[in-house]
Amino acid sequence: MTSIDLNSDLGENTADRPVSDDATMLNVVSSANVAAGFHAGSPAGIRQTLIAARDRGVVVGVHPGYNDYENFGRVALDIDDATLQAEVEYQLGALMGLAASVGVRVAYVKPHGALYNTIARDEHLAQVVTDAIKAVDPTLVFLGLAGGVSVEVAERSGLTVAREAFADRAYEPDGDLVSRKKPGAVLHDPDVVAERMLSLVHEQTITAIDGSRIRIQADSICVHGDSAGAIQMASAVRARLTAAGVEIASFVQR
Repeated sequence: MTSIDLNSDLGENTADRPVSDDATMLNVVSSANVAAGFHAGSPAGIRQTLIAARDRGVVVGVHPGYNDYENFGRVALDIDDATLQAEVEYQLGALMGLAASVGVRVAYVKPHGALYNTIARDEHLAQVVTDAIKAVDPTLVFLGLAGGVSVEVAERSGLTVAREAFADRAYEPDGDLVSRKKPGAVLHDPDVVAERMLSLVHEQTITAIDGSRIRIQADSICVHGDSAGAIQMASAVRARLTAAGVEIASFVQR
Protein backbone atom coordinates (compact mmCIF):
# COMPACT_ATOMS: atom_id res chain seq x y z
CA MET A 1 0.00 0.00 0.00
CA THR A 2 1.19 3.50 -0.84
CA SER A 3 1.78 5.62 2.26
CA ILE A 4 2.60 9.24 3.02
CA ASP A 5 3.17 11.26 6.16
CA LEU A 6 0.96 14.24 6.99
CA ASN A 7 2.57 16.83 9.25
CA SER A 8 1.84 20.25 10.72
CA ASP A 9 3.80 22.96 12.52
CA LEU A 10 2.42 23.10 16.07
CA GLY A 11 3.30 24.26 19.58
CA GLU A 12 3.41 27.85 18.32
CA ASN A 13 0.63 29.33 20.45
CA THR A 14 1.16 31.92 23.18
CA ALA A 15 -1.38 33.88 25.19
CA ASP A 16 -0.73 37.02 23.15
CA ARG A 17 -0.51 35.22 19.79
CA PRO A 18 -2.69 32.11 19.34
CA VAL A 19 -2.14 30.80 15.82
CA SER A 20 -3.37 27.20 15.60
CA ASP A 21 -5.80 24.62 16.95
CA ASP A 22 -3.22 22.03 17.99
CA ALA A 23 -5.63 19.65 19.72
CA THR A 24 -7.81 19.30 16.62
CA MET A 25 -4.92 19.16 14.16
CA LEU A 26 -3.34 16.34 16.15
CA ASN A 27 -6.40 14.24 15.36
CA VAL A 28 -5.59 14.57 11.66
CA VAL A 29 -1.81 14.45 11.20
CA SER A 30 0.67 11.63 11.72
CA SER A 31 3.64 13.88 12.62
CA ALA A 32 3.91 17.14 14.57
CA ASN A 33 6.71 19.67 14.10
CA VAL A 34 6.78 21.23 17.56
CA ALA A 35 8.22 24.71 18.08
CA ALA A 36 11.07 25.12 20.54
CA GLY A 37 10.30 28.63 21.78
CA PHE A 38 12.49 30.90 19.68
CA HIS A 39 10.14 31.89 16.85
CA ALA A 40 6.94 31.00 18.70
CA GLY A 41 5.46 29.09 21.60
CA SER A 42 5.86 29.04 25.37
CA PRO A 43 7.22 26.25 27.59
CA ALA A 44 3.80 25.52 29.10
CA GLY A 45 2.05 25.59 25.73
CA ILE A 46 4.70 23.46 24.05
CA ARG A 47 4.44 20.93 26.85
CA GLN A 48 0.67 20.79 26.40
CA THR A 49 1.09 20.11 22.69
CA LEU A 50 3.61 17.37 23.41
CA ILE A 51 1.19 15.67 25.80
CA ALA A 52 -1.60 15.88 23.24
CA ALA A 53 0.66 14.37 20.56
CA ARG A 54 1.66 11.58 22.94
CA ASP A 55 -1.94 10.75 23.76
CA ARG A 56 -2.85 10.52 20.07
CA GLY A 57 0.19 8.53 19.01
CA VAL A 58 1.50 11.31 16.76
CA VAL A 59 5.24 11.27 16.04
CA VAL A 60 7.05 14.40 17.27
CA GLY A 61 9.85 16.39 15.66
CA VAL A 62 11.71 19.56 16.70
CA HIS A 63 10.87 22.73 14.75
CA PRO A 64 13.79 25.11 15.38
CA GLY A 65 13.82 28.56 13.85
CA TYR A 66 15.60 31.88 13.95
CA ASN A 67 15.53 33.64 17.33
CA ASP A 68 12.95 36.16 16.10
CA TYR A 69 9.63 36.00 17.92
CA GLU A 70 8.51 39.38 16.54
CA ASN A 71 8.57 38.16 12.93
CA PHE A 72 7.51 34.57 13.68
CA GLY A 73 10.87 33.36 12.35
CA ARG A 74 9.91 34.25 8.80
CA VAL A 75 12.67 36.79 8.20
CA ALA A 76 16.18 35.56 7.43
CA LEU A 77 18.70 36.80 9.99
CA ASP A 78 22.35 37.59 9.27
CA ILE A 79 24.07 35.78 12.13
CA ASP A 80 27.42 34.06 12.36
CA ASP A 81 27.80 30.30 12.02
CA ALA A 82 28.68 29.68 15.67
CA THR A 83 25.59 31.53 16.86
CA LEU A 84 23.33 29.70 14.42
CA GLN A 85 24.71 26.30 15.40
CA ALA A 86 24.41 27.05 19.12
CA GLU A 87 20.86 28.33 18.75
CA VAL A 88 19.76 25.25 16.82
CA GLU A 89 21.43 22.98 19.38
CA TYR A 90 19.76 24.92 22.20
CA GLN A 91 16.31 24.50 20.66
CA LEU A 92 16.81 20.79 20.07
CA GLY A 93 17.90 20.33 23.66
CA ALA A 94 15.00 22.34 25.06
CA LEU A 95 12.34 20.50 23.11
CA MET A 96 13.88 17.10 23.74
CA GLY A 97 14.02 17.86 27.47
CA LEU A 98 10.37 18.88 27.64
CA ALA A 99 9.40 15.86 25.55
CA ALA A 100 11.31 13.48 27.82
CA SER A 101 9.52 14.91 30.84
CA VAL A 102 6.16 13.76 29.44
CA GLY A 103 7.34 10.48 27.95
CA VAL A 104 7.67 11.54 24.33
CA ARG A 105 10.56 10.58 22.04
CA VAL A 106 11.63 13.23 19.56
CA ALA A 107 12.29 11.51 16.25
CA TYR A 108 13.20 14.17 13.70
CA VAL A 109 14.08 17.80 12.99
CA LYS A 110 12.30 20.14 10.61
CA PRO A 111 13.66 23.70 10.57
CA HIS A 112 11.11 26.50 10.54
CA GLY A 113 10.27 29.39 8.24
CA ALA A 114 13.11 31.54 6.97
CA LEU A 115 15.71 29.12 8.31
CA TYR A 116 14.07 26.25 6.43
CA ASN A 117 13.94 28.21 3.18
CA THR A 118 17.45 29.61 3.54
CA ILE A 119 19.15 26.26 4.03
CA ALA A 120 17.14 24.76 1.18
CA ARG A 121 19.27 27.01 -1.07
CA ASP A 122 22.43 27.72 0.95
CA GLU A 123 24.75 24.72 1.20
CA HIS A 124 27.03 26.34 3.77
CA LEU A 125 24.24 27.18 6.22
CA ALA A 126 22.66 23.80 5.60
CA GLN A 127 25.91 22.26 6.82
CA VAL A 128 25.83 24.42 9.97
CA VAL A 129 22.33 23.19 10.81
CA THR A 130 23.29 19.61 9.97
CA ASP A 131 26.33 19.86 12.27
CA ALA A 132 24.06 21.09 15.07
CA ILE A 133 21.74 18.12 14.67
CA LYS A 134 24.62 15.65 14.59
CA ALA A 135 26.15 17.21 17.70
CA VAL A 136 22.95 16.76 19.70
CA ASP A 137 21.63 13.45 18.35
CA PRO A 138 22.77 11.95 15.03
CA THR A 139 19.85 9.49 15.07
CA LEU A 140 17.37 12.32 14.46
CA VAL A 141 15.87 12.28 10.96
CA PHE A 142 16.21 15.49 8.95
CA LEU A 143 13.00 16.65 7.23
CA GLY A 144 13.57 19.21 4.49
CA LEU A 145 12.26 20.59 1.23
CA ALA A 146 12.09 18.00 -1.54
CA GLY A 147 14.69 19.00 -4.12
CA GLY A 148 16.40 21.40 -1.72
CA VAL A 149 20.14 21.41 -1.03
CA SER A 150 19.56 20.97 2.73
CA VAL A 151 18.39 17.40 2.20
CA GLU A 152 21.45 16.63 0.10
CA VAL A 153 23.80 18.10 2.71
CA ALA A 154 22.15 16.24 5.58
CA GLU A 155 22.19 12.93 3.72
CA ARG A 156 25.82 13.39 2.65
CA SER A 157 26.70 14.09 6.28
CA GLY A 158 25.24 10.79 7.44
CA LEU A 159 21.79 11.79 8.67
CA THR A 160 18.70 9.87 7.68
CA VAL A 161 16.53 12.23 5.63
CA ALA A 162 12.92 12.64 4.58
CA ARG A 163 11.63 14.93 1.85
CA GLU A 164 8.68 17.26 2.26
CA ALA A 165 6.06 18.86 0.05
CA PHE A 166 3.60 21.58 1.05
CA ALA A 167 -0.15 21.24 0.63
CA ASP A 168 -0.96 24.88 1.34
CA ARG A 169 1.88 26.61 -0.53
CA ALA A 170 2.34 27.47 -4.19
CA TYR A 171 5.49 26.38 -6.03
CA GLU A 172 7.78 28.14 -8.47
CA PRO A 173 8.62 26.25 -11.69
CA ASP A 174 12.07 25.41 -10.29
CA GLY A 175 10.58 23.67 -7.25
CA ASP A 176 11.10 26.49 -4.73
CA LEU A 177 8.18 27.71 -2.66
CA VAL A 178 6.63 30.96 -3.84
CA SER A 179 7.60 33.76 -1.47
CA ARG A 180 4.89 34.69 1.03
CA LYS A 181 5.35 38.27 -0.18
CA LYS A 182 3.81 37.34 -3.56
CA PRO A 183 0.08 36.96 -4.24
CA GLY A 184 -1.12 33.38 -4.41
CA ALA A 185 1.74 32.04 -2.30
CA VAL A 186 -0.56 30.49 0.30
CA LEU A 187 -3.46 28.24 -0.73
CA HIS A 188 -6.74 27.99 1.18
CA ASP A 189 -9.25 25.91 -0.82
CA PRO A 190 -9.49 22.43 0.77
CA ASP A 191 -10.67 20.75 -2.44
CA VAL A 192 -7.91 22.27 -4.55
CA VAL A 193 -5.28 21.40 -1.96
CA ALA A 194 -6.53 17.80 -1.61
CA GLU A 195 -6.50 17.28 -5.39
CA ARG A 196 -2.96 18.65 -5.64
CA MET A 197 -1.76 16.25 -2.96
CA LEU A 198 -3.43 13.27 -4.61
CA SER A 199 -1.52 14.13 -7.78
CA LEU A 200 1.66 14.47 -5.75
CA VAL A 201 1.31 11.03 -4.20
CA HIS A 202 0.17 9.14 -7.29
CA GLU A 203 2.12 10.94 -10.00
CA GLN A 204 4.94 12.70 -8.09
CA THR A 205 3.93 15.92 -9.83
CA ILE A 206 2.40 19.23 -8.79
CA THR A 207 1.24 22.28 -10.72
CA ALA A 208 3.51 25.31 -10.31
CA ILE A 209 2.20 28.86 -10.05
CA ASP A 210 2.75 29.42 -13.79
CA GLY A 211 0.72 26.32 -14.70
CA SER A 212 3.68 24.10 -15.52
CA ARG A 213 4.02 20.64 -14.00
CA ILE A 214 7.03 19.88 -11.81
CA ARG A 215 8.21 16.58 -10.37
CA ILE A 216 8.40 16.25 -6.60
CA GLN A 217 9.13 13.07 -4.68
CA ALA A 218 8.06 13.49 -1.08
CA ASP A 219 7.84 11.38 2.06
CA SER A 220 5.72 13.91 3.93
CA ILE A 221 3.07 16.55 3.27
CA CYS A 222 2.81 19.68 5.42
CA VAL A 223 -0.23 21.80 6.21
CA HIS A 224 0.84 24.82 8.24
CA GLY A 225 -1.04 24.97 11.51
CA ASP A 226 -1.34 28.76 11.32
CA SER A 227 -2.81 28.89 7.80
CA ALA A 228 -6.39 30.06 7.47
CA GLY A 229 -8.58 26.96 7.21
CA ALA A 230 -5.71 24.68 8.23
CA ILE A 231 -7.91 22.04 9.87
CA GLN A 232 -10.25 21.89 6.88
CA MET A 233 -7.35 21.58 4.45
CA ALA A 234 -5.55 18.88 6.42
CA SER A 235 -8.79 16.95 6.89
CA ALA A 236 -9.58 17.19 3.16
CA VAL A 237 -6.11 15.96 2.24
CA ARG A 238 -6.36 13.03 4.63
CA ALA A 239 -9.86 12.09 3.47
CA ARG A 240 -8.96 12.33 -0.22
CA LEU A 241 -5.81 10.26 0.14
CA THR A 242 -7.31 7.55 2.33
CA ALA A 243 -10.30 7.26 -0.02
CA ALA A 244 -7.79 6.62 -2.79
CA GLY A 245 -6.14 3.84 -0.79
CA VAL A 246 -3.19 5.84 0.52
CA GLU A 247 -2.12 5.12 4.10
CA ILE A 248 -1.33 8.11 6.34
CA ALA A 249 1.70 7.13 8.40
CA SER A 250 4.79 8.87 9.75
CA PHE A 251 7.93 8.57 7.64
CA VAL A 252 9.72 7.63 10.87
CA GLN A 253 7.43 4.66 11.46
CA ARG A 254 7.91 3.51 7.87
